[in-house]
Amino acid sequence: MRVELFRIGDFALRSYGVVIAVAILLGASIAYYFARGTKYQGHVLGVLFYAVIGSIIGARIWHVFFFQWPYYSQHLGQIVKIWEGGLAIQGALVGGLIAGFIYTRVKSISFLEFADILVPAIIFGQGIGRIACFLNGDAYGSPTNSGFGIVYPKGTFAYDAYGSQPLWPAEIWEGQLDFVVFAILIALKSKKLPTGYLFLIYNMLYAAGRFGLEFLRGDSPRYLLNWTAGQWTSVTIIMACVIVMLVLKLRRSAFNVESARSE
Repeated sequence: MRVELFRIGDFALRSYGVVIAVAILLGASIAYYFARGTKYQGHVLGVLFYAVIGSIIGARIWHVFFFQWPYYSQHLGQIVKIWEGGLAIQGALVGGLIAGFIYTRVKSISFLEFADILVPAIIFGQGIGRIACFLNGDAYGSPTNSGFGIVYPKGTFAYDAYGSQPLWPAEIWEGQLDFVVFAILIALKSKKLPTGYLFLIYNMLYAAGRFGLEFLRGDSPRYLLNWTAGQWTSVTIIMACVIVMLVLKLRRSAFNVESARSE
């Protein structure tokens, strides 16, 4: 576990930034591969820049204001230092989603069709990104109160919070969950699902897994029902996806009825 890979003078190459860059490149490559033979392949690189910017903004907003505001309210100068870590995955998804939606409106392409192509690559990138959290010592778990767990070294957020106590490997298990979801989405790609369903299934699977793992987290304040911001976000996402799925189903049924009448 290395927060800094090496340092030259005042410049430090941090493992967090390197792994996030690798996650973006691998995710983009996978998306480009899955888009082959479709009209969307040329849009993968086109949307990438805007999605990355939107993701960074959303991720930082979520982390600062929903997860660590007590700290950042006393250290306002740290808010812009994203290279030191502190990007909330759920905020990144929301920010990237908004940026991607705007891109599809500008380019007059289907958001849901494009999203169905992109989601396996997105969850794969999320899995790689959790490695960055582990190396940086953030997104850590709470104490296990046993001999099992990860003991983080000095210089990490986890050590600053809990010292040498063994903590639940929350970020590692979440990364593993991401790759399980990736495998499920790949299997579902061979099925003839209605447009948008793969995108919605991705969101619900990740949100459900994230909700459960949040019980092990030790870096987030808790609110109503003793839930974290991550859990409230997850529940909101699941409910929204169920509603959208029902709306799509009703629209598809109405379209089929209308088509049958016109024949």
